[in-house]
Amino acid sequence: MKIAILGSGNVGGTLAKKWAKAGHTLSFGVRNPQKPEVQQLVRTLGSGASASSIATAIDSGEVVLFAIPGGAMEQTIASNAKALDGKIVIDAANNMGGASLNSFSAFASHTPAARAYRAFNIYGWENFENPAFDGMSADLFYCGPDGESRSTMDKLISEVGLNPVYVGGPQQVELVDNVLKLWFALGSGQHMGRHLAFKVLKR
Repeated sequence: MKIAILGSGNVGGTLAKKWAKAGHTLSFGVRNPQKPEVQQLVRTLGSGASASSIATAIDSGEVVLFAIPGGAMEQTIASNAKALDGKIVIDAANNMGGASLNSFSAFASHTPAARAYRAFNIYGWENFENPAFDGMSADLFYCGPDGESRSTMDKLISEVGLNPVYVGGPQQVELVDNVLKLWFALGSGQHMGRHLAFKVLKR
C-alpha cells in the first residue's frame, strides 16, 4: 500500500520502519522535507520512502497516518479536507491540552467521507518498536468503521507486531482514549514506566 505519514517523530518514524519492512511505499508529510533528520530517516528506510509537503504526501497515500502534535490536527485536517475524503485516515495524535484527546469531530466536520480510525495512540512509541512481552504480542485497541477498511487496519497493526483488538465503530473513540488514560495512570501515576501494555485474556 501507499501510506502517507504526517510527522516524522518517534511515533511516525517507528511505525514507518515496521511498514517499510512489510513492503509498503511510504511518504512523510512534513513542514521541511529537507530537514537533515527527515532525510536521514528516509535514507534508512530505503528506496520505498520519500519526504514531501503534507499536501503532497496526502495526495499520494491510500492510508494517511496523523502522527503530528494534537494541537495542529484541526488546521491540518481542514486545510486538506478534500484530499482526505475517501481515504483511510488514522488518528494517532493525542491533543493533551484540548477539549478532546482525539480529532474525530474535526474529521466528521471537514472530511466526512474519510474512513477515520483511532489507533496507535494508547501506548508510547517504545511499544511499537518492541511490542513483545515475554514472547506475547501486546494488544492494540482501536475503533472506526467496520468493513473492508477494517481488514486493512488489522493488517497494518499486525505488521507492527501488535495484536489488533477492534472495540467497535467511531462511537467508541472515547473508550479507546480511556485506555490511554489507564496507560498513563499506571505508567506514570503508579511508576510502572513506559514499557507497559495490555492483553485481553479469554477462555
